[in-house]
Amino acid sequence: MKLDNISRQLLEKIANLHEIPSGAVSFRKDGKSQVMRSTKNIEIFPKEDKSGIDIVIHSSCKGEACHIPVIVSENGLFDLAYNDFYIEEGAQVTIVAGCGVHSTDKSGHDGIHTFHLGKNAVVNYIENHLAIGTGKGKVMNPTTIIKMEQGSQMTMTTTQIGGVDYSNRITKAILKKDAVLNINEKIMTSGFNVAKTDFKVILQGENSKCDIVSRSVARGESEQIFKSNIVGKNLCFGHVECDGILLDAARIDSIPRVSAVNNQASLSHEAAIGRIAGEQIVKLMTLGLTKEEAERKIIEGFLK
Repeated sequence: MKLDNISRQLLEKIANLHEIPSGAVSFRKDGKSQVMRSTKNIEIFPKEDKSGIDIVIHSSCKGEACHIPVIVSENGLFDLAYNDFYIEEGAQVTIVAGCGVHSTDKSGHDGIHTFHLGKNAVVNYIENHLAIGTGKGKVMNPTTIIKMEQGSQMTMTTTQIGGVDYSNRITKAILKKDAVLNINEKIMTSGFNVAKTDFKVILQGENSKCDIVSRSVARGESEQIFKSNIVGKNLCFGHVECDGILLDAARIDSIPRVSAVNNQASLSHEAAIGRIAGEQIVKLMTLGLTKEEAERKIIEGFLK
């Protein structure tokens, strides 16, 4: 499929793609499917009752990738898609999602993703968000629901690259025995952007584990609100770490919470918000960098 320059630019940034890849892929643009292609081990079906797709990852899948990028370029369009992922027992897959918005007026995308992980399934889920172009009102509200059976593992990496005026990420997960969930979040806001995240993880099964790490940078007069709650209902292990760099007149609210309802639950949280230390900038400036270059290098390393 031939892509216009804007679509190509967005795909490169949200999914590291120069072209639509071979293999399993669902490419959605302005609320309509452009490409939908299955493989022997990964099948994609359009939903019959509402907008979105069902993706079935068969047990025979061992290390394949599935790409599901979304692009919104039409002014005034607020796209909504319900995507369900059924990962069968023992399957191993990388799923690359992401939304890119390019418009000059209000527009956005809401993606409701539900993951059903079978016993001992392994998922690497990567999701990037980006908005470019002039104008205000670019909105993205991703919702992720994760249901993990015994022994399943999921690593979820989410990045909000920039340009999104308003976002509200909601993530809910339930883990059964020996299930492991790792979440890594990276956010950068500027101007008057508002970014909200809300994680709730229920460690239901024995020896279930969850680790949430959030790194964020807030600039200009932007606002970030981070909420999390890990609930331990068994012998389990959970940790939340939220670190933020605050610049200019921005604001960050961090509200980590842990709730133990079983005396064998081991839960912890930590949060740190502050500015870049002056000695860090001075050290880099002695190596020949300008103040702005030094600040950019520190932020890049922080968000890596």
